[in-house]
Amino acid sequence: MSNTTLVQHPNSLQGARLPKWSPWAIAAGSLGVSIGLCLATGVESRIQWGLIAALLFVLGTYVIAGKVEGRRQAKDRIATSLVWVAFLLAVVPLVSLVWTTIARGIKVLDVYFLTHSMGVVADSEPGGGIYHAIIGTLEQVGIATLIAAPIGVLTAIYLVEYGRGALARSVTFFVDVMTGIPSIVAGLFILSLMLIFDMSFSGFAGALALAILMMPVVVRSTEEMLKLVPNELREASLALGVPKWRTILKVVLPTAVGGITTGVMLAVARIAGETAPVLLLVFGNPFINNNPFEGAQASLPLYIYQQYANSAGSEAAYDRAWAAALTLIAFVMILNLAARGIARWKAPKSGR
Repeated sequence: MSNTTLVQHPNSLQGARLPKWSPWAIAAGSLGVSIGLCLATGVESRIQWGLIAALLFVLGTYVIAGKVEGRRQAKDRIATSLVWVAFLLAVVPLVSLVWTTIARGIKVLDVYFLTHSMGVVADSEPGGGIYHAIIGTLEQVGIATLIAAPIGVLTAIYLVEYGRGALARSVTFFVDVMTGIPSIVAGLFILSLMLIFDMSFSGFAGALALAILMMPVVVRSTEEMLKLVPNELREASLALGVPKWRTILKVVLPTAVGGITTGVMLAVARIAGETAPVLLLVFGNPFINNNPFEGAQASLPLYIYQQYANSAGSEAAYDRAWAAALTLIAFVMILNLAARGIARWKAPKSGR
C-alpha cells in the first residue's frame, strides 16, 4: 500500500513513475530546507533563500527521479525543472516591479489626477495631474503609428513578394541596423533636421523620431507574418488569372492581418515608453496643448522623468511619478490585450 502511494505503476509495460504532485512536494521541501539552513546560518536575504531553494529543487528532482524512474527520465525532469526555475527567475523581478508600481502609484491615481494638468502647480507641491501628458502621448504615438505602420507594411510586402537583388538586400540590411539603433540617435537625427529647417519644439517632431524607432519593428513582424502565408494560396489565386497585386491585397494580407495587427500594436507599445527623443524634441509643457504641430507638449515618459528630476525630494512629486508610471503600464497592457484579441478574432478559422 505504501508503494502505491509514492510510486505509480500505470501498467506492466511501463516503468515506475512519480505521481503528478511530486514536483510540488519537492519544491515545498526544498523551500523548507532552504529557509531552515538560512536561518541556522544567519542568512537573512530572501533572494538567497530563493536561489538556494531553486538549487535544492533541481538536485532533489534529479536524485528522486533517478531512484524511482531511472537516469534517462531523471535527465528529462531536470531539464523541465531548469526551465521552471528560469521562468520564475524572469517572472519574480517583473512581479516585484509591477507590485511596487501599483502600491506606490495607487496613492494619487484617481479621477482628478487623470483629468487635470500640472498647470500652476509646482513640481514640489501636492496636486496636479497627468491629463496633458496623456493627451501628448496619445497624439504623438498616434501620429507615429500613422507614419510608420503603412511604410513598414509596404516595405515588408516588397521584401517578401517582390524583393530580389541588391536593392532588397540593402533594404534588409538597413532594417536590421535600424532595429538596434538607440532612441537618442533617432532624436538627434530629427533635432538636426529641426535646426536645418528652423523648426521649434512640437509633438510632431517627437512623433517623427518615434516613427523611426517603430518602422523596423513593423517591417520585421509583418515580414514574418507574410512568410507564414502558404504559397499554395498565392499559386491558386495566380492560376485563376488574378494579378499579383490583387492576390496580395485580397488573399495574402487578409490571411496575415491578425499577425500584422499584433506586430503593429507591439511596436506601439515599444515606443510608448520612450523618453530620450521626447525630451529632445517635445521639451515638455505643464499646460494642456492639444496641437501637436505647434509648441511644446508633454508625454507620460517625459512627465515621469521630470517629476523625478525636479522633485527636490518632494514626496508628492514621487507619488505623481509612480502614478504616471502605473498609467503608462496600464496603457501598454491594454494595447497588448487588444493585439491578442484582434489576432484571435482575425485568425483563420480552422475546419475539421
